[in-house]
Amino acid sequence: MGSIHNLFRSHGLSRPSEGRILGGVCAGLGRRIGLDPWPARLLFLLLLLVLPGCQVLLYPILWIVMPKDLPGEVGVPTATPTSPAA
Repeated sequence: MGSIHNLFRSHGLSRPSEGRILGGVCAGLGRRIGLDPWPARLLFLLLLLVLPGCQVLLYPILWIVMPKDLPGEVGVPTATPTSPAA
């Protein structure tokens, strides 16, 4: 399971130790795509309602495979800002 956690962590997907409600999955996903936790939670809920399938299983699976932040880790930057073309 360590290699999966390292893979997720290397891509900036980890569950924060602060600011989470249940497992921190939505907060971690939101941080990865540049959203605050509440809009990320609402987006996740909207996707659960709109997309067909067994998304109820998605949250627990992500809870298992997404690692917690390491002690002292603030979060992995999501992207580097780019300057507009001149």
